[in-house]
Amino acid sequence: MSVVIIGGGQAGLQVADSLRTEGYEGKIEVIAAESGLPYQRPPLSKDYLAPGKEPVPLPLRGASFFAEKNITLHEGVPALAIDRAEQKVKLTEGSLDYDHLVFATGARNRTLSCPGVSLPGIHGLKTLTDAKALHAALPTARNIVIIGAGFIGLEFAAAALAHGCDVTVLEFAPRPMGRALTPVMGDWFAAAHRSQGVDLRLGEGIDRFEPGTDGRVGAAVSTTGAFYPADLVLVGIGVQPNDTLASNAGLETSNGIVVDEMLRTADPAVLAIGDCASFPSAHGQLRLRLESVQNATDQARHAARTVLGADHPYTELPWFWSTQGPYRLQMAGLARPDDDMLVLGDQAAAKFSVLCFREGVLSAVESVNMAADHMAARKLLAAGARITRTQAEAEGFTLKAAGRAPVVPVPPCSAAPC
Repeated sequence: MSVVIIGGGQAGLQVADSLRTEGYEGKIEVIAAESGLPYQRPPLSKDYLAPGKEPVPLPLRGASFFAEKNITLHEGVPALAIDRAEQKVKLTEGSLDYDHLVFATGARNRTLSCPGVSLPGIHGLKTLTDAKALHAALPTARNIVIIGAGFIGLEFAAAALAHGCDVTVLEFAPRPMGRALTPVMGDWFAAAHRSQGVDLRLGEGIDRFEPGTDGRVGAAVSTTGAFYPADLVLVGIGVQPNDTLASNAGLETSNGIVVDEMLRTADPAVLAIGDCASFPSAHGQLRLRLESVQNATDQARHAARTVLGADHPYTELPWFWSTQGPYRLQMAGLARPDDDMLVLGDQAAAKFSVLCFREGVLSAVESVNMAADHMAARKLLAAGARITRTQAEAEGFTLKAAGRAPVVPVPPCSAAPC
């Protein structure tokens, strides 16, 4: 028996690790397109860029892991094609046979197509190589323009401020992180970043880049015609799933590799997990693709059990985090813009939570610098607790106290409105 995993990131290594933990004794081979020991990506936009520190990538597993677990790592080796009839993965040299194949191919940065985008000094941030280039450039940068006010863009904005740079962020949408956060939290973060010194321009995208006298990027010109000096630009406009290999193999793709509730594709020998997988969410009641460490590792553990014969759906609660300067943002559940929202805590002191209610019942919680609220929310939502807005508005209510109380699950749809 042999399991081949395409992808050497958080999801891919967790599948390999979990297979061994669950007792799998067959061959495990991990194909990693990047050379070197696989590393953690979240610190690349935060700790790795901090001033006065020598950046060191944090390995996902120690160097001895692969030998100790009898796992073969093919580093710097891209997978070229899948032959599903023969159950082979074709490499530059030779191929690997599989009984089960797991796509953990992650995602790639979206790119701009505007004039001047290829000028030196314009960066993306996805890989260790990207982070090294930014770390080397930051100490001499003065005027930084960031395209996109998503998580990566705002995390980098905070890092750039710490280097003493002037930072402008251009975001075409009306609020930052608009696809992930409630309007209440998005608007708060807009004001918070401005208070830190970020020149956040909402409703304003990028039209073109212009060179300076040295031939490098010298300015960004926005969709309003405004001119922003720039000696360093970061493009952070989101990612696209790496699903071309699966599509070329005849597997269905739609904003990711389409899988069922067990994380299997239409081919029962092939699974997909993490940033590249489009799955039916038990919490969102819709098909979606999530980009988070939690989703990658939890789906990896589930995929390992599926390979070993388990046949139950993936139902783990989604949760996320982002550190942006002094602000620790944590999210539990999946918020929607039309949720009923209640703010608990002190927004002025940057210690508060936004509780989201759907049909009167708690459905998601966003927190800033409130770790206890976040942990309680995760417990309550994972257990299906029925916390109503009326309860949350009662004097003395806290998520932490509610998390210590016996959980009353939300009734199934047949017994209550849904």
